[in-house]
Amino acid sequence: MNKPELLAPAGNFKKLKLALYFGADAVYLGGRAFSLRSFADNFTDEELAEAIAYTHARGKRLYVAANIFAKNADLPALERHLRFLGELGPDGVLVSDMGVFRLARRVAPGLPVHISTQANTMNAEAAAMWYELGASRVVLAREVTPPEIAEIHDAVPGLELEAFVHGAMCISYSGRCYLSDFLDGRSSNRGACVQACRYAYEIRAKEEGSGWLPVETDARGTYLLNSKDLNMAAGLRGLEAAGVCSFKIEGRMKSEYYLATVVNAYRRILDGGDANALADELETLTHREYTAYPGASGAASQGGSQKQGTCDFIAVVLGCEGGRVQVEMRTRFFEGDVLEVLSPGENFGREVCVADMVGPDGVKTFDAKLVQGVYSFSCPLALGAGDILRRRRKTRG
Repeated sequence: MNKPELLAPAGNFKKLKLALYFGADAVYLGGRAFSLRSFADNFTDEELAEAIAYTHARGKRLYVAANIFAKNADLPALERHLRFLGELGPDGVLVSDMGVFRLARRVAPGLPVHISTQANTMNAEAAAMWYELGASRVVLAREVTPPEIAEIHDAVPGLELEAFVHGAMCISYSGRCYLSDFLDGRSSNRGACVQACRYAYEIRAKEEGSGWLPVETDARGTYLLNSKDLNMAAGLRGLEAAGVCSFKIEGRMKSEYYLATVVNAYRRILDGGDANALADELETLTHREYTAYPGASGAASQGGSQKQGTCDFIAVVLGCEGGRVQVEMRTRFFEGDVLEVLSPGENFGREVCVADMVGPDGVKTFDAKLVQGVYSFSCPLALGAGDILRRRRKTRG
């Protein structure tokens, strides 16, 4: 791999196409079982085959997650799934469990195996062990610092190193959490995390004669377990220098707008764009407070609730011809609204004023209010199918 890979999540086929359109070099996804995002749409066996063909036809790579911590009862179906993947030929399978790793090497020996961040690879000895056992890539634990990454790369230069650069983080070591199972009976280690760490908690101190006294950090409670979101847009070159060959974006369950915005921003940075100038792009999303790589100490990465983004996701462009654009609505908009273009091409950041709008019934309208309705309006720009239109939120002066 000559230059760093931009690796994007694909929770379904629509998101896969969107990620590739906005510049991802590779995508990762899960089948309907054995992946740690069981609440995502995920892919049937037929869709997996189609997704691999679609991705490879565009010269891109696709990795399949099978990174649950398996129980004995899972093994027969897992074996069938891994054999199937070996026949399909994705560019790799992600595993966490030593047993699943052993099974994959036995039943699909030609399938490259990547070690998931769930395996908590944090040092050179662990990386060397995986390499000696036959892994081609390790997804490093988020707790590893860039200097430690460089040490791992120097110790095991033949091993590909992948690192998360953007998205949600977990309070537990690389996601090995039991809180969801404890509170809701849904195991995060088997793909059913309810993100109980995002809840607003209260610490209560009992004082004689006064009952329980809440301790709060803001009006909505204390977010003791809530990690900030990772944002390494300004640190990509440092990670590349340390030996990271794949920059991974978190978010198989995030929206189309989230995916397009993040992939577009990181693609532009990797292609030589100014990270500081593009930082505003990552503020257009709803997100938790950002933090850079947390390293061994997570104190700076904890706390905080969500911040509203600066833009609303308005519509997806379906096509553009004869001076008119056809879009699929996501948020209500009106004649006269000024919309901003999110695009991997030269129209990125340009504006369009909605005029001469026609609704799904072919009748002129001033109000696009039908969710996922198809609308058209005049457009002087040659927008591409897959481009996104958004609207800046008005700030109070």
